[in-house]
Amino acid sequence: MSQEKKNDGFIMQAGILAITGILVRVIGILYRAPLTGIIGDEGNGYYTSAYNIYTIILLISSYSIPSAISKVIAQRLALREYRNAHKIFRCSLLYVFIVGGIASLVAFFAAPWLVETNSTIVLRVFAPTIFLSGFLGVLRGYFQAHRTMLQTSFSQIIEQILNAVVSLGAAYLLIKTVSGKDETTQAIYGAMGSAMGTGSGVLIALLFMWLVYKLNQKFILRRADRDRNHTELSYSQIFGIIFSMVTPFILSTFIYNFSTSLNQTVYTKIMKYVLGISEKEIATNYGVFGGKAVVIANIPIAIASAMSSAMIPSISGSYAQGDLKKARHQVAAAIKTTMLISIPCAAGLFALAQPVTQLLFPQRSSLALASSLLRAISITVVFYALSTLTNAVLQGIGKVNVPVINAALALVVQTVVLVPLLLFTKLSLYALAIAMITYSLLMCVLNNIAVRKSLHYKQEWLRTFVVPGLASLIMGVLAYLIYQGIYMLLKINVVALCIAILVAIFVYFALVIWAGGLTKDEILNMPKGATLVRILQKIRLL
Repeated sequence: MSQEKKNDGFIMQAGILAITGILVRVIGILYRAPLTGIIGDEGNGYYTSAYNIYTIILLISSYSIPSAISKVIAQRLALREYRNAHKIFRCSLLYVFIVGGIASLVAFFAAPWLVETNSTIVLRVFAPTIFLSGFLGVLRGYFQAHRTMLQTSFSQIIEQILNAVVSLGAAYLLIKTVSGKDETTQAIYGAMGSAMGTGSGVLIALLFMWLVYKLNQKFILRRADRDRNHTELSYSQIFGIIFSMVTPFILSTFIYNFSTSLNQTVYTKIMKYVLGISEKEIATNYGVFGGKAVVIANIPIAIASAMSSAMIPSISGSYAQGDLKKARHQVAAAIKTTMLISIPCAAGLFALAQPVTQLLFPQRSSLALASSLLRAISITVVFYALSTLTNAVLQGIGKVNVPVINAALALVVQTVVLVPLLLFTKLSLYALAIAMITYSLLMCVLNNIAVRKSLHYKQEWLRTFVVPGLASLIMGVLAYLIYQGIYMLLKINVVALCIAILVAIFVYFALVIWAGGLTKDEILNMPKGATLVRILQKIRLL
């Protein structure tokens, strides 16, 4: 195997995670539609409000653990320090036990101050999940450091499946217990049931990852015992490494993802206390934005998240060995692969916003609004994908403070934009969309500047952005026209949408390959690349 193909190995691992990430989000979307039918937009609003705060606490306590731990351990594995790598793993478990426990208690007891009244009990249901997530994060990070994503991928799938089953079942049963009560009470209980599903999913994933570790434990311990060539780190040194590495990861991830919760809080407070809108109406409206439009837009971003998870241990290992050329090659390959998929996804969501929303969230009362909001934020798919990826690059090369500063600057600017829009215009939810675009664009620009300076890296533009952009433009127009034409004839949304998407995918990749945006070697480095090459050669695209 050539050196270039070895260098691109992480693309294959990222492909596995990306496929899993999309599958997980599709499962999430599929169950959210009937869930919204059970708990309504109001219940969706209470769930989303509590979930956003739960996510923030999770970000602080354990969300960034897999990336941070995979980076630290990958550096040790690259230097063949197996004993130290395993010792870091054990210390990380103790770290999340303490931090996760504190975070869970904060979520439970501080819930009345963190969310509005009707979302308080929902956040408390989320509290135990925060504690369990830390251990799950360490186990996933440990295997990711070994550059194998299969364990993480499978655990994510079973996590989401159980999440879906329990969310629907618990929401339905809890609503039944208060069937004689008012709609708001039923909505709150339904949101609690959905939160129970999240915890069940994390628990089953944790049990699976622990079983995988136990099956590999003999090999892991034997390899560590054989490592006599390196000085063993003391516990104080290891905890110093963990704190020095995890803390910037946490700050970066927290601030990067805090915009959603901040925007929700600003929106809720201004709507309720300044404009005098009821909590029920605010929750219902935000449920359409955060529980529908944003949820759909987040599906393709799974690709960038997967690429980031796969990239951090790879680029950390390259950087630790002083191989900057290899690191730059990995960055270029990851960005190009992500843009080849993210750009057409954004164009597709813009062109087919209404039929996609209708398929996934068919509630007619909010269909037009959710579709319009999805169209408005579709461009953020590209911005968030690129900024998520460049965050990982900066973290992987040790510039962990740079994303923190960039995220803080972007957060200030988008808040300055959001507040007057809510106070002095009638944009309402569209103000949230504008703030989201502002934040993601700024993060994208600032991170790219930092990567260029840190790695002396220059991104290739024509095949990475221009060719996919022009191909996506043609694809989007064609997809819209095909959908409209077929829908006029059949009046069946799902049939017209599926045909439009299939034709759009074929046309897009045909245009990209024809324009030289994707080479044979690059296709071979993708999951099932050899099969794809054979198919493309048969239809004379290669």
